Amino acid sequence: MDLVFEKDIKDSFRITHLECTEKESPVPERLGYHRIVFLQEAAGEIEIDDVRFDLSGKSLFLLSKGQLCRLPERSLLTGYELSFGDCFWERAPDSASNCKAVLFNNAAENQRLPVSELAFVELNFLFESLNREFGAEDYVNKLDALAAYLKIIMIKIANINAEAGAGFDNHEKKLYRNFIELVSRKYREMHEVAEYADALNIPARRLSDICRRCAGKGAKEIINGQIVAEAKRSLQFSSQPVKEIAYQLHFSTPEQFSHFFKKNAMISPQDYRTRFVNFGR
Repeated sequence: MDLVFEKDIKDSFRITHLECTEKESPVPERLGYHRIVFLQEAAGEIEIDDVRFDLSGKSLFLLSKGQLCRLPERSLLTGYELSFGDCFWERAPDSASNCKAVLFNNAAENQRLPVSELAFVELNFLFESLNREFGAEDYVNKLDALAAYLKIIMIKIANINAEAGAGFDNHEKKLYRNFIELVSRKYREMHEVAEYADALNIPARRLSDICRRCAGKGAKEIINGQIVAEAKRSLQFSSQPVKEIAYQLHFSTPEQFSHFFKKNAMISPQDYRTRFVNFGR
């Protein structure tokens, strides 16, 4: 499979202003940084991993490091594209750390966020300000200033994400966020809802209920989704045998992994890999 990898970014941070910019990238790009795409106007399509989204009007996309992105046809974009690395995010104050965990640890759940008119105006002002700061001459604390702008933008986006899942109390929000953060760190070795419920000190049934209220799906579906996403990336971007991928994801046997993958992805691991090897030929 043809594939390009995102090039290194100076200081692990970049913002690009798109003004009626024509873009087309038929070859998938493997992201090396987290990316926020804030569009004021757009026409075309974007494909993230193996899901396509129409580009039209005002939109906000969150892409996590490691995801696959391409524009399969010529698209017209106006807005901003912001990329940042984990090392740059460490410049942001600790009080914003949970925003990154909620938004990017399981980015596929937040791939495209709805933006109200008021939120759009606020974000537009922040992106314009950040872009001006980024383009200014270097000075001693410039990177810290950029990180501060990023923190504010992330807090605003986290609020948008929370509003999209309104209807549950603050304690449930905190438990859900703790669960998502735990899944992002432990999904390789922890596959069962009961394991996460024990770690969070709540009953497994309550954890699943909270996930359905906050995300519209059960805890098991969220765990499996993270495992499948990692398995897909390993199958696409490495030449590791299926059995090695199975053991890295802590399945007892390759057969158990193959059964799990086929049940959740509706295709066998080998057929999935072949599909991408033949991509574009």
